[in-house]
Amino acid sequence: MLKLLIGILKGAVIGAALGYGAYAINFDSAVPWLTYGLIGAVVGLFVGKPIWSLIRDERSTTWIAVLKSVVGFGIGVGLYAIVAKAWDPSPQLINGFDIFRWGPTLGGAIGALYGGFVELDDAIGDPPSSASKKEPQKSLPSKKA
Repeated sequence: MLKLLIGILKGAVIGAALGYGAYAINFDSAVPWLTYGLIGAVVGLFVGKPIWSLIRDERSTTWIAVLKSVVGFGIGVGLYAIVAKAWDPSPQLINGFDIFRWGPTLGGAIGALYGGFVELDDAIGDPPSSASKKEPQKSLPSKKA
């Protein structure tokens, strides 16, 4: 449960930051699907087991991070398409301002959804924290002949 909340938080921060950056340079209005696809891709690289831990681990491969990133791009584009074309919510808060058309809020929401999924997926199969703190078994002393 804690890993899920951490993944949601990390994804929301990354998504909101990238969404605000795209909004600040007017990139989200020009090619919005690319903006939210890149948010999903970056969340896939940095949430869960990040790419630098996969590079340093001798037992894993960096292709895991690449696949999470490619799938994240597709999920980001797909979630944007659902919100913009199929669902089309329009909650207007202040002077007709639509929060689902603003890059930081939609980017944060997409990042949070995918970040929570990735973190939860990477947590499956991890040993529980109590099992990793067990004392090692003591070996029997050897007899000298």
